[in-house]
Amino acid sequence: MKPLHGPEFGSYPADDVTWLLKDLSDVSLEAPVEEREAAVQAGTAHYAESLPIEYQPSAEYQALFQAALADSAERVAHAVGTVTELVLAGKPTPVLASLARAGTPVGVLMRRWARFAHDLDVPHYTLSIVRGRGIDRVALRHLATRHDPADVAFVDGWTGKGAITRELAAALAEVEAEDGVRFDPALAVLADPGGCVPLFGTRDDFLIPSACLNSTVSGLVSRTVLNDAYIGPGDFHGAKYYRELTASDVSMHFIDAITARFPAVADRVAADWPRLAESDRSPDWRGWRTTDEVAARYGITNVNLVKPGVGETTRVLLRRVPWRVLVRPNAEGDLRHVLLLAEQRGVPVEEVPGLPYSCVGLIRPGFTTTTTHEEEALAIQ
Repeated sequence: MKPLHGPEFGSYPADDVTWLLKDLSDVSLEAPVEEREAAVQAGTAHYAESLPIEYQPSAEYQALFQAALADSAERVAHAVGTVTELVLAGKPTPVLASLARAGTPVGVLMRRWARFAHDLDVPHYTLSIVRGRGIDRVALRHLATRHDPADVAFVDGWTGKGAITRELAAALAEVEAEDGVRFDPALAVLADPGGCVPLFGTRDDFLIPSACLNSTVSGLVSRTVLNDAYIGPGDFHGAKYYRELTASDVSMHFIDAITARFPAVADRVAADWPRLAESDRSPDWRGWRTTDEVAARYGITNVNLVKPGVGETTRVLLRRVPWRVLVRPNAEGDLRHVLLLAEQRGVPVEEVPGLPYSCVGLIRPGFTTTTTHEEEALAIQ
């Protein structure tokens, strides 16, 4: 199947990323958040079979994004440089394969760092992985026929509890067993607060501004879709290109704001990454333990309804049915966008001393389209 490039698909320049996706832009896939949540929790649909209606941020929220970007651009740039150097130390001629879509802006930035710091022209692809369904095998075959699989470095934005990390490792082990092709399962991320990957820019749970928005900071591309009605055996997983949102697109503004800080952090990255490389970066899965503890405390039997970390909490508020948001005391200053979204959606915010993450988002358990507050209260007693 033929890959996709901008400007025909997505708002990134063609050199920045090759989309290993099927264009489903003309297919009606969006459904109200409440309908999707009810179907997913009832087990009658998978979340990847449809798309949430894209959140259109208010002027106040857009201002918060711009403020967050200004505040964190240098920190993000440092994390980009650090994780890219770690990848290059293990793979001198890497091929970046970002996990769409949160990984896509990070892959673009890592490619830009390799060019800035080493004058390397690193190939960057983006492909789909779906929790519970695995990675796009057609996309993997495309990579394996064009590159040495040992050179492929998988990239994502951040970790929560580590579900995608486990999904990736299991999917690649299955590919090796069935096809005899071995890809390196080590996932590279900007932030690893979950403690579940060895390649990271930081393990702090800090706001990566690209987590604040959806397609308008990710090349105007939707979440990936895996629906048998539209994806055949020889097809890549699908996605939509939201051309109609061009006026709101800040994808390249985000990339340019971070890359502009590369010179300012270059010396610190050069000093910091070798020390990090020599340290013990073994995963300790702290995020999964925290998830189990939070689930037990709030009577949640499905850990998929617990989303730790600022990036995952933002996703809950943007495209799920949130129940409550837990925040670590004194972290509110870095969570202004989370607090605004919670206020706009009427979601209670609780302070939890000692929380390992800056915040945790909880999806409403037992949700159906007819759920009332009284039914919900009974369901969790």
